[in-house]
Amino acid sequence: MSDIRTKDNHDNRVEEMVALAEKHGIHLRTEKVEINESGMDFLVAFATDTDGVKWVLRKPRRSDVLERADNEHRVLKLLKQHFPVAVPDWRIYTSELIAYPLLEGVPTAGVSLEVRNYEWNMDYEDLSPQFVDSLAQALAALHSIDHDVARAAGLRVKSPAEARETLAQHMERVKQEIGVSEELWDRWQKWMTDDSYWPPHSVLVHGDLHPPHIIIDEQQRVTGLLDWTEAEVANPGTDFVLYCAVFGEERLEELLTRYEEAGGRVWPRMKDHIVEQLTTYPVLLGLFALTSGDDEVMNMARAALGVTEA
Repeated sequence: MSDIRTKDNHDNRVEEMVALAEKHGIHLRTEKVEINESGMDFLVAFATDTDGVKWVLRKPRRSDVLERADNEHRVLKLLKQHFPVAVPDWRIYTSELIAYPLLEGVPTAGVSLEVRNYEWNMDYEDLSPQFVDSLAQALAALHSIDHDVARAAGLRVKSPAEARETLAQHMERVKQEIGVSEELWDRWQKWMTDDSYWPPHSVLVHGDLHPPHIIIDEQQRVTGLLDWTEAEVANPGTDFVLYCAVFGEERLEELLTRYEEAGGRVWPRMKDHIVEQLTTYPVLLGLFALTSGDDEVMNMARAALGVTEA
């Protein structure tokens, strides 16, 4: 019975996407629509239209994601002028549908809902020099975009002190509304109050650079970056945190070396800073749980924060 319900739900999603696309002038082939349920903010479909063009369609799951979508739209318009790596070209942008032609290449990994882990499209245990070098070059290029240009494009621009204070406020909110273990809170405070860890500059960051958002070609060169919802001028360590989480500290060191060689600006304790910043990932999880009201995410956040529900 559950298999039947799952199939019916999938078929309904397909019909919904086909109808939405049709409403906005994109005529999809129904048999060429693949639904991806893994995103927390958007229901995503990969589809082919009657002319053979491949599309990505994103339907917002909640109204609160629209503000971040506005930010992403502004970011993408800026990046098309100043960034050498491919980004989505939003042909349709409304409150009910975002659609753009599929970028060439494949993501470094997808997300498996069954096992809640990555399904890799590359050898993640032995990263190729092409992947590391091209990612470092992409990040160096992104982080070099002028702040005045970003501000003029309508992006959020935070000084190093403002980015640090924003994180402190988020920590405090999560502590008050969800809770955090004493051990984790003490570690955060030691890091937050030690100036030696912190960068003296801000950069334009992607903000959510995990494997499904990194597009590679057959040579494992980074050719595109997806999902710019969280982009802003802020703490440069942000774009290395998930890389450290997935690939480890040794590979992080290698990426930072290549990043500096590509023109990226580093500081003496950059690696240490990123390692500590990684421990604050439960804050982001907690904020998302509070915003979305998702009970499953809230349970994940409580576990990551080291607290149990009273």
